[in-house]
Amino acid sequence: MTHLPFIIAAFAVFGLVLCFDAFGSWLRLRLARWQARHRQQRLQARAKPPSSATPATELSR
Repeated sequence: MTHLPFIIAAFAVFGLVLCFDAFGSWLRLRLARWQARHRQQRLQARAKPPSSATPATELSR
């Protein structure tokens, strides 16, 4: 049983790597959602016509 601490340490390192991988995936997903939300807001703002600018008509002269 002299190698038991090494096995325990290997499983601990494996668990830490899995945790860091899950955390990194969560951060990447969060960043992707943030970018998609801002991209959608930009597209919606670009699609809206400016409400303050009224088109010049013949009657407004």
